Amino acid sequence: MTPQVTPQATPQDLERPFGARLRHAMDTRGPLCVGIDPHGSLLTDWGLNDDIAGLERFTRTTVEALAGRVAVLKPQSAFFERFGSRGIAVLEKAVEEARAAGALVLMDAKRGDIGSTMGAYAATYLDKDSPLFSDAVTVSPYLGFESLRPALDAAAVSGAGVFVLALTSNPEGAEVQRATTADGRSLAQLMLDHMAAENAGATPLGSVGAVVGATLGDAGVDLAINGPLLAPGIGAQGATPVDLPAVFGSAVGNVVPSISRGVLRHGPDVVALRDAAERFADEVRAAVGGA
Repeated sequence: MTPQVTPQATPQDLERPFGARLRHAMDTRGPLCVGIDPHGSLLTDWGLNDDIAGLERFTRTTVEALAGRVAVLKPQSAFFERFGSRGIAVLEKAVEEARAAGALVLMDAKRGDIGSTMGAYAATYLDKDSPLFSDAVTVSPYLGFESLRPALDAAAVSGAGVFVLALTSNPEGAEVQRATTADGRSLAQLMLDHMAAENAGATPLGSVGAVVGATLGDAGVDLAINGPLLAPGIGAQGATPVDLPAVFGSAVGNVVPSISRGVLRHGPDVVALRDAAERFADEVRAAVGGA
């Protein structure tokens, strides 16, 4: 199935909360997030140099191929930051062009700090006047959930979203995320409960999402947070769309599977990139059924 190419978002669309915009994008474009991860080996695979020219060509091609078709594009900030100010300029342009083409942009920055520093991160990604303003940003809650308050408040004002790390796909994460709190909940479950409280009453979907790895098997937590569930790990990390129901259970309808290398390795051919993204979107639809 070829997804409909969605036109540029209207000003009215952009005034809707992120959760509502994401739900619409998933329903019309398919439930898929494609990462933009321009690491050196992938640039080489594309026949590009690992320099600013290669970064720009890689990013521009990916946005051209996918921004008009997939629900979410997720640039990984670190791969742009490594080139300094010139890399950030490429990232700014990618965010602008992807949003103009109708894709939601999730900035994968995983920021986490306290007080005014967290406020500065929030201003960077969640203030509409910032050149890096994105539809959502990933954050880490492991300095305490309330340390995220500046980002949560900024997102609420701008209609943006926040994706909070809960159970990540890297095996090292378990030593923190599976640790038990005083009341017997895992730390991940405590964070998920906080997210559910933030999303209470939101329709059709809250704007505070959780990051939960698709590689986990049975997640062993309550994922009914009334918000989106970003699921990294599809493709190169070993998970497949058919694994999603076992991991996410009754919440699988709110899952946004994230794939990077599984799509990007088909570049630099634009048609091949689009075909790969469409195949994954169709596999996700088939796996989650009518959920």
